[in-house]
Amino acid sequence: MTLTLGFSPCPNDTFIFDALVNGKMDNEGLRFDTRLADVETLNQWAIQGELAITKLSFAAGLRVADKYRLLNSGSALGRGCGPLLIAREPVALDKVKDLTIAIPGENTTANLLFGIAFPGAKNRKIMVFSDIENAVLSGEADAGVIIHENRFTYQQKGLVKLIDLGEYWETKTGQPIPLGGIFIRRDIPPAIQEKVDALIHRSLQQAFDAYPTLPPYVREHAQEMDEAVMRQHIDLYVNHFSLNLGEEGHKAVERLKTMALSL
Repeated sequence: MTLTLGFSPCPNDTFIFDALVNGKMDNEGLRFDTRLADVETLNQWAIQGELAITKLSFAAGLRVADKYRLLNSGSALGRGCGPLLIAREPVALDKVKDLTIAIPGENTTANLLFGIAFPGAKNRKIMVFSDIENAVLSGEADAGVIIHENRFTYQQKGLVKLIDLGEYWETKTGQPIPLGGIFIRRDIPPAIQEKVDALIHRSLQQAFDAYPTLPPYVREHAQEMDEAVMRQHIDLYVNHFSLNLGEEGHKAVERLKTMALSL
């Protein structure tokens, strides 16, 4: 049986899925047709129901809950790993609502967390996450919400942090930050769903067992990224919640759902 599988080319995802998609483990008769794309593209594909299994922003997962269910393995969820709101120079937080804010996708958790922190900020400019730093530097946007490796590079470009949106979430809720998870289509037989979940867990455990060695698959898809940044990326976004969300992780996702419905 062949299943389509979508995830991002970012180091956290390629680290998790390396063994699964590159013949490094027994997939128990399952084959995976992989599609790598940025998370907002994956979000859009899920809204259309295109892929059998896919990485999604948790915010997008709420939108497609009728079509997809969340798996226990493969998530990006934790503490101290949330998106940052950055600008060229310091801005008082009560002025943020008046700014043009670059957002890494309408359906991203980053956009949702920004909306939770600044519900009055309506002037949002949607763009690819990797373009946001330059948009802020050029003045195309007054500020921007950054995710992924940009957390580690914005200061080098002379940009400043206005607020850590993950820290805001943690202070407000006391719960870890639910960023993204692995979802599977509900029309796939339950036994296959459970097998996929177990295989992702095994793939990640295999990667952890070999770490800090970086698989060629991670390097291949992060060609313009310094190796130290690749490791920072993995260390920040891949953790025990990635192996199994557990009760704490599921509670955080439910809290995000509740807060999203209140906006």
